[in-house]
Amino acid sequence: MPTIGANGTQLYYELTGTSNVPLVLVHGSWGDHDNWGAVVPELARSFRVLTYDRRGHSRSARPTSQGSLHEDAMDLAALLAALDMAPAHIAGNSGGAAVALRLATERPELFRSLVVHEPPLFALLADDAAMQAPLSAVHQRIASVLELLRAGDAAGGARRFVETIAFGPGAWDALPESTRDTFIANAPTFLDEQQDPEGSTVDVEALRRFPAPALLTRGEQSPPFFSAVVQQLARALPHAAQHLFVGAGHVPHVTHPQAYVDVVSGFIDGVRASATLGHRAESEQSGAPLGRTG
Repeated sequence: MPTIGANGTQLYYELTGTSNVPLVLVHGSWGDHDNWGAVVPELARSFRVLTYDRRGHSRSARPTSQGSLHEDAMDLAALLAALDMAPAHIAGNSGGAAVALRLATERPELFRSLVVHEPPLFALLADDAAMQAPLSAVHQRIASVLELLRAGDAAGGARRFVETIAFGPGAWDALPESTRDTFIANAPTFLDEQQDPEGSTVDVEALRRFPAPALLTRGEQSPPFFSAVVQQLARALPHAAQHLFVGAGHVPHVTHPQAYVDVVSGFIDGVRASATLGHRAESEQSGAPLGRTG
């Protein structure tokens, strides 16, 4: 089982593909690297794909002290350094998108590009009057999940999260048993994440200085507050494009894998093409030989 020491913990990781173009996929809450299973084989045709279990999830170490979004971001930075993969194209979903954004504010030099789908950074909507009612409803549902987790009922909390927040009534029994087991195993880490006072926000001013291209995506079927968060991020990031996954919701890489592969691959191909043109122009001006970019 491939694990590596990073930022004082042990992280499980997998590398797929032989390309020299690094792409890192950061999973969301409750899950692990297997969440990306439907898209990794196709992405690995073009990229060297790194997936891993974030601290406290599945095969990675489970610290006993309170964690933080900052800690998750520094884990990712340390993992990239240990595997000599920086700078990289970094994509995150949900809680993993929040991790990627936090890293973008603290270590922007580690990025070739940034792709994020619906980070739950709801503190960004504090001044959005239209979002207060739907946010209040979801916070009440999260509180109900946390009540079960604090009582030690990981299975009940996982079921309630899936059926009242993530997917809808009846969805729990429709999930594969292995997926349900993963949710239950990682339930304590969700509780830990919800107790991080900075877990639902990001340094907007730091994002305004982020130099790399970014792609912000959202699902057509997702709750409206995710779209509102994406719009706030789009106003902050200076080089951001947006994409709507038609017919998809919060996990397009699971429900619409080919569309996800096409969008992410197309975006990164465009970033690489722009970098090559820019490097060519600089080389022509300086007379230096043209090098390789990625």
